[in-house]
Amino acid sequence: MRVIAGTARRLNLKTVPGMETRPTTDRIKETLFNILQPEMPDCRFLDLFSGSGGIGIEALSRGAAYAVFAEKNPKACSCIRDNLSFTKLAEHGKLLNMDVIQALRSLEGEEAFDCIFMDPPYNHNLERQVLEYLSDSSLADDHTLIITEADLHTDFSYVTDLGYELARSKEYKTNKHVFLYKRK
Repeated sequence: MRVIAGTARRLNLKTVPGMETRPTTDRIKETLFNILQPEMPDCRFLDLFSGSGGIGIEALSRGAAYAVFAEKNPKACSCIRDNLSFTKLAEHGKLLNMDVIQALRSLEGEEAFDCIFMDPPYNHNLERQVLEYLSDSSLADDHTLIITEADLHTDFSYVTDLGYELARSKEYKTNKHVFLYKRK
């Protein structure tokens, strides 16, 4: 896994050994950031279920001003720390080694994020729990782009009931990215 573009371009990142995380492939990450690039300059980025931090680090490399990484796995957090240090982006990142909902609660009162990305373990309904939380949170407003990486067959028909607008969905072979905004 590597950083694709920006100030840390071509730097290889550490990944968590084993099958506990699923690093986003370079091809999918490149497609994702081609879509997100207009949002990146000076963006406040939140990377939930961060794994080794590849998505948040890519955002920082491409011009995000600040990124928060939320990950409960201590091995993954060690990877994120090492990757932030190696890419010289540590001063622009904050790591929360805790459950994602706990991390969101700890961030309440901060300014809304511009982009929130989540890549939870597939088929555990965790994306719905996060979206339910964010629907009443000050961490996301109607300008916040929320991106969820999920299994290709994950149902998102409930999002309108939570007050979200489905802006876009990008499907790949086995997974997809769903792009949402909170309605005004």
